[in-house]
Amino acid sequence: MTKVPAQRIDNALIDRNAVKTMLERRIPDHTLEQPFYNSEALFQIDMEEIFHKEWIFAGMSCELPKRGSYITVDIGLSPVIILRDNKDEIRAFHNTCRHRGSKICLAAKGKTPKLVCPYHQWAYDLDGSLVYNGQDMDESFDRSTHGLASVHCQVAGGYIFVCLAETAPPIEDFVKDMEYYLEPHDLYNSKVAVQSEIIEKANWKLVVENNRECYHCDGSHPELLNSLLEWDDNNDPRATPEFIALVEKKQTFWSGMDIPYQYQMRYNNRNRIVRTPLKEGTHSMTMDGQAASKKLLGRITSPDLGALRILHLPNSWNHGMGDHHIAFQILPISPQETKVITRWLVHKDAVEGVDYDPENLRHVWDATNAQDRTLSENNQLGVNSMGYQPGPYSKTYEFGVINFVNWYCERMKENLG
Repeated sequence: MTKVPAQRIDNALIDRNAVKTMLERRIPDHTLEQPFYNSEALFQIDMEEIFHKEWIFAGMSCELPKRGSYITVDIGLSPVIILRDNKDEIRAFHNTCRHRGSKICLAAKGKTPKLVCPYHQWAYDLDGSLVYNGQDMDESFDRSTHGLASVHCQVAGGYIFVCLAETAPPIEDFVKDMEYYLEPHDLYNSKVAVQSEIIEKANWKLVVENNRECYHCDGSHPELLNSLLEWDDNNDPRATPEFIALVEKKQTFWSGMDIPYQYQMRYNNRNRIVRTPLKEGTHSMTMDGQAASKKLLGRITSPDLGALRILHLPNSWNHGMGDHHIAFQILPISPQETKVITRWLVHKDAVEGVDYDPENLRHVWDATNAQDRTLSENNQLGVNSMGYQPGPYSKTYEFGVINFVNWYCERMKENLG
């Protein structure tokens, strides 16, 4: 009978030194100790050392079609405004007024010529500069020093990333690759046809871990497996001769259309890009495997592009097909709650009811998201048990989870200093 190890750190005593201790003693290729998944103190450290210091996927550039368009995102307790300014540049600011700190933009998205605080009507131009502060400030008040605090912002292939850190980590290589691999899809000229938001009652790391493996797919995702092949490329040790032959066949086809497909994972486990086939005879992640939108994306002339899989840690995974693109975003809410946002994108000129049916577009991943929510929540319930102890990952089936956990631990160690 296996005994639960007595060595535990009381959640009430979790601090940065305790986190360092647990990181140093962690068992390679195993799940993390319990506090990493349910401690309020460790959750706050996660937010400060990961979500406030790394590049976070925040939205799509097509959501900002005109000058003055904005979207908002809450990264923990830090709300952010992302907008298109009067020079057509996409910028990000802290969503907090420089007067008394009120949140300025209260809606998830909108369009405005000026950002006006609802509390005392201080107004900011789209470049963040303060242009109106009422009549009641004294002569010493310097309007030029009270503009909105800016946030690092980077657009890559139609994706918007923000970083709250004073000095952002490098992202240039990933930006170049995103532009290159997404060029045929031209997501700059797409639109969000459907969006869903669900709350999973599970720690954000459990949500990511669940996504990073398909070990569970056969028993849990019948809709998804109508089209998805679980292997990434023909270097996967589990790849069958039939899959290897299919990869070679599709790569020849994609080369003929000048469609990038090469595997890229050169960002210290943080990001990954690869185009991989869907099941033979299927073109899209729909129930029948056929294209969900008659109007294809960008310069694409055939829906048979497999899926361009994009991973960006800590909070996004994506599937890009010839007819539509699916972007997933997670935002931690609490130690045991995570918001999962799914966007389905189609060509900007695609007409609902003519070129695509929203229900058909979203059916597979609505079902898959609901199934994953149940799996992650059950995982959380078990991890909370006094009987929980770190368990081994399968190096064959869960190598993606191992990569994620290694990345997380490496970033935590470095950011903690």
